[in-house]
Amino acid sequence: MFGGTGFLGNRIVRHLRNHEFPVRIASRHPDGGHSQSGPENQVQFVEANIHDERSVADALIGAYGVINAVSLYRERGLETFHSVHVEAAQRVAVLAHRSGVKRLVHVSGIGADVASPSCYIRKRGEGEQAVRAEFADAFIVRPAAMFGSDDAFLSTVLKLLRRLPIYPMFGQGRTRLQPAYVEDVAEAIARIMERAETHPTVFEFGGPTPYSYEQLLTAIAHQAGLAPLLIPIPFAVWHALVRASEIMLPGLPLTRNQVELMQIDTVPSPEMPGFAELGISPLSIEEILQRILASREERGCPARSL
Repeated sequence: MFGGTGFLGNRIVRHLRNHEFPVRIASRHPDGGHSQSGPENQVQFVEANIHDERSVADALIGAYGVINAVSLYRERGLETFHSVHVEAAQRVAVLAHRSGVKRLVHVSGIGADVASPSCYIRKRGEGEQAVRAEFADAFIVRPAAMFGSDDAFLSTVLKLLRRLPIYPMFGQGRTRLQPAYVEDVAEAIARIMERAETHPTVFEFGGPTPYSYEQLLTAIAHQAGLAPLLIPIPFAVWHALVRASEIMLPGLPLTRNQVELMQIDTVPSPEMPGFAELGISPLSIEEILQRILASREERGCPARSL
């Protein structure tokens, strides 16, 4: 398991264990995963750098299957979209095939497109092609934007909705999204690993409801008891803000690829297999938000502090 300590990855590990798979997590910092370690749950940590062929090959020794859930959202130095989403993905696929791995699952994202003018989106698409070129039977998994109790999506939107009585939207708020619960995506990947069918497939995972961006913001605000004024802001303005922040405030959470992703619809294609093919009924963002808010109230935390 590469990327096994991340937002999606640590949940994949837990769901694999629920399906009684012993798991080996390959990480540059194996000591950082104490929450999943221990012989009682058959989770092993090994040191590996996805950019280093020898360490990747060592991590793959004796493995039945491999999951690559490594992702990059902001380029830093040698860590680029090409080095992570293309070169490293190809390296894992080459070495997995060479070592006799039976099943490879490569986690990409809805909207991945080799023809996109966005570097991030284009490299996601190139990564899929590189993986399939080296491991023809690989399964490609494309989740929509994922949400969960400790995510960077839902929690960020909620914080901004609470702090900003006037909320700036991306464009006119018409971009279509279909966010997926991260636990549902993790369970789907675990089921792909254990299913008997070996024919390579591209899965696209989205939640039960498609929204426009404006509809999604309204739904989240309603669940939290908020009624912000949603104001459309042209994408040209967002791009200018990102360019300025990259120069003057490089630490800001808003990135160029996030703005670019908000310019395209990220909903599953009806022609692609998804949760239904794996027997999963995905949970909605409203259901999960209700649980999160109720849990905080039970612990004596004001819901508005989320």
